[in-house]
Amino acid sequence: MVTGGDLPWSPQPRREGQGGRRSRFRTPSPAAVSQRPRCILEPFLKGKTTEAVPVSGTLTGTSSSPHATPHADSSPTPGKARPASCQCVDPRLQPHSALVAASESAAVRDGGALRQSRRTRRSPGIDRTVLQKWQKRDISNFEYLMYLNTLAGRTYNDYMQYPVFPWVLADYTSQTLNLTSPRTFRDLSKPMGAQTKERKLKFIQRFREVEKTEGDMTVQCHYCTHYSSAIIVASYLVRMPPFTQAFCSLQGGSFDVADRMFHSVKNAWESASRENMSDVRELTPEFFYLPEFLTNCNAVEFGCMQDGTALGDVQLPPWADGDPGKFISLHRQALESDFVSANLHHWIDLIFGYKQQGSAAVEAVNTFHPYFYGDKMDLSSIGDPLIRNTVLGFVSNFGQVPKQLLTKPHPARTPAGKPSPGKDAPTPASLPGRPQPFLHSLQALRPSQVTVRDMYLFSLGSESPKGAIGHIVPTEKTILAVERNKVLLPPHWNWTFSWGFNDLSCCLGSYGSDKVLMTFENLAAWGRCLCAVCPSPGTIVTSGASTVVCVWELSMAKGRPRGLHLKQALYGHTQAVTCLAASVPFSILVSGSQDGTCILWDLDQLTHVARLPAHPEGISATAISDISGTIVSCAGAHLSLWNVNGQPLASITTAGGPDSAITCCCIVEGLVWDASHVVITGSRGGMVQIWKTEDMKISAPGQVTPDEPSAQPGSLRGRRWEKNLALCRELDVSVALTGKPSKASPAVTALAMSRNQTKLLVGDEKGRMFCWSAEG
Repeated sequence: MVTGGDLPWSPQPRREGQGGRRSRFRTPSPAAVSQRPRCILEPFLKGKTTEAVPVSGTLTGTSSSPHATPHADSSPTPGKARPASCQCVDPRLQPHSALVAASESAAVRDGGALRQSRRTRRSPGIDRTVLQKWQKRDISNFEYLMYLNTLAGRTYNDYMQYPVFPWVLADYTSQTLNLTSPRTFRDLSKPMGAQTKERKLKFIQRFREVEKTEGDMTVQCHYCTHYSSAIIVASYLVRMPPFTQAFCSLQGGSFDVADRMFHSVKNAWESASRENMSDVRELTPEFFYLPEFLTNCNAVEFGCMQDGTALGDVQLPPWADGDPGKFISLHRQALESDFVSANLHHWIDLIFGYKQQGSAAVEAVNTFHPYFYGDKMDLSSIGDPLIRNTVLGFVSNFGQVPKQLLTKPHPARTPAGKPSPGKDAPTPASLPGRPQPFLHSLQALRPSQVTVRDMYLFSLGSESPKGAIGHIVPTEKTILAVERNKVLLPPHWNWTFSWGFNDLSCCLGSYGSDKVLMTFENLAAWGRCLCAVCPSPGTIVTSGASTVVCVWELSMAKGRPRGLHLKQALYGHTQAVTCLAASVPFSILVSGSQDGTCILWDLDQLTHVARLPAHPEGISATAISDISGTIVSCAGAHLSLWNVNGQPLASITTAGGPDSAITCCCIVEGLVWDASHVVITGSRGGMVQIWKTEDMKISAPGQVTPDEPSAQPGSLRGRRWEKNLALCRELDVSVALTGKPSKASPAVTALAMSRNQTKLLVGDEKGRMFCWSAEG
């Protein structure tokens, strides 16, 4: 199955840094950009940020129809800086990672947006391979929409051309959300201006009134406002920097009246779908993966509403139970539901396809003011500077229609479970939205017959570990494993990095042989190495007794290693660092120390991001989810979960006694929108435990056990639900081998999940490998 990680783009949550909430998104590589897309498909160049020029003005309309009215001098001025898009503020995008990059021409300078639009329209249309993957459900609706947005010139680096996503739900009043009922969903075949019959007729009447008044037929349109603009984007995300500052800039330096700001999802829907004739806005991608934008975690003073209530967190529908995380999870499930999958192509026709312009747009009640269409405006032909500035100001405030990608109806998606012509029907597990086998087959886990018979897993490539298992890498064809003090290097996993020698040096070797490719003696200056991680082919991170986390660059020449050079030394721990974990999608590095601290580092900028609250003991193991950004930290028998911003999710003390101390851990990668987490831990006593988070209702917000890490500051406020870690299964290697428990079982030293999520791989202190399978 193709997942977000297999594509040139992929969604990620955002992360906050010190001093306030900060947002980041994954930055696609230049190679991915050339293919047009990877999770958050963007034509960016990593590490660079494009300036944008805000248009000063005042916000008019209601809370559901924000739009800026330009001042007389509000046309974009070259050189006048405007806050860059959310991407470049560090650290989480991902919500947790780093979308820091720049679009080829995201800045709007003197008509640059219009010229950029005309250039991008010469680009090729939708890649048929990506279309077919979406039709066959190899990629999700979210990923496909991000692909279309990027292809159409939408970018996180330009508020005027920010990625646009649809309203998918129409039910914001029920106590529970029924995703099997069509009445729960918005009509995706109609634009927001035609969601009700009465509203549709009013817009048709407006379109026809141009003829009666003998007006200029070139401005005949249904809507004089747009579904995506700088002020709409900033108003949705105003609770997070840099959008807070951007909103004020667009507002002339201050916030709008509280009642007119985005404060309720239900009110925003009602305004955009039926109540306000000047409001036809759609949504932004953050509504489907980023709960942080719904909470006023920075305690910004937005003012009070007419009823005297201070404007703070966004009011959520009843079915969200006041939990932003639950809202995002259910909203994402709705986007990936069978109903939306069966109708999304209609919305694509309206925004990116043949119903965007021409007679089909008129018939669909989907025409906008001509200034919104970049390919219809030729600024070079406008001689009057006043008119020219007026056009630019209009576009700067109200945005632009995306590039038209299709002139014929977009094909529908293959129904769930129905095979494509000439193809076998996919298994339910391979379809987005369907549960992964392991997550829903915990009670069916059984020891592999190979394991019981031979006490080893099937062939470990060409080499078997010579000591305690330290690193396991499942590949498509086999399982690779190395002993402690060794890690395998991506992407081919044919090299190993090893440490722990008496002279404090480190070596680069070839997997499957004793051949040493290169010895690095310069690491000895940083003391004894105790742990290492290799997040990418050219990056190695080491740490140990010196307490310093060292990030090294592995230089190559003609495919061979040439040296290891220090990029950055990261300081923050006071005792030896015992474990490291890294996530490239989220650009996060986590280091754990004997002093009981865990520190989050930005893997791109190589800077400090956050320090987790102190643990009761030294940190023994850490792990990061590449799907959700969830961080796991283990200290003795204590297990804790954190989000990518370092906010606590859940914690538990697994058991008592020295044998219960956790020695290793891993996260089972579930679906992006699944709010639950499955964590597997191995202990000194040889036990493997499988934990799953469950939502637990509490009587009052913040009512948690004070001595648990989850009671620390920084948790999302206003929640009535807390996550609880529940033990689902215990796996005993001794019982699997002999049928009875042993009093002296070897410690579990490494854990991993197979790529298809059907096998749990376990390595122990004696260098043995075991397998539990959900396949029976």
